[in-house]
Amino acid sequence: MGTFSSYDGTKLAYHGPSGADPLICLPGGPMTASSYLAVLPLENMLRLDLRGTGESEQAPLETYRVDRQVEDVEALRRHLGLDRIRLLGHSAGGTLAILYATRYPQHVEELVLVAPSARAVGIDITNDDRRVIAHSRGEEPWYAEAITWFEEIWAGNETPEAWEKVAPFWHGRWDDEISKLDDEHANNEAAAAQYYAEGALDLEAIRAALETFDAPTLLLVGEVDIALPLNRAREYADLFPHARFVIQEAAGHAPWLDDSEAFAAAVQRIP
Repeated sequence: MGTFSSYDGTKLAYHGPSGADPLICLPGGPMTASSYLAVLPLENMLRLDLRGTGESEQAPLETYRVDRQVEDVEALRRHLGLDRIRLLGHSAGGTLAILYATRYPQHVEELVLVAPSARAVGIDITNDDRRVIAHSRGEEPWYAEAITWFEEIWAGNETPEAWEKVAPFWHGRWDDEISKLDDEHANNEAAAAQYYAEGALDLEAIRAALETFDAPTLLLVGEVDIALPLNRAREYADLFPHARFVIQEAAGHAPWLDDSEAFAAAVQRIP
């Protein structure tokens, strides 16, 4: 583990190599400890613990807003002494990666977005979008119970129990191993509540910046990801002038857990 001081003096931690050309990985959640990314089947990977998560220090609530955490990524780049960085963002971490790429495009060598949150670019995902994916899982042994709970959520009856019951929909495979991994995720709930606070996203500016973003970009999604259904994922990819769009078959929101070899093959160095 390494540490560095960010722009406001907050000490942040990272895990992995600090040498030349690491792949800097930003966790989702939002504000989940980066430890869940430790199993990514990728070489030369460096995980950043966002402020207030993992081994990084807690910080004032207002600094957890995602646009303000862009400066943490920039502080890491400076700490590593790199002119340009390869950046991977998963889920809500994709929002942070997008904001960094649009604020500091000159410092991005490659951008990898894995099941990124569509909020970063103002794409709305409807219940009907999710139903298409959910109903495609009808042969799964857990489907009958889980879909009943999802219908409760879609009807506006959201409860912690309901979200727990629909957990299988987030994965391409659901077994004891995956269930245990889900339970181990550590989330900073107070920080998560601030991540998308008012003012965090200037959608018009983000979309305009992506129109001219020229760094090699990969957008990888799982075929059965309930968080980013394929129709909306294609819409997301179309915002880039030349993004490589990859659909990993039979994979969910954490595609490396469903097929690590297919995931590693897709997230290869872009020429």
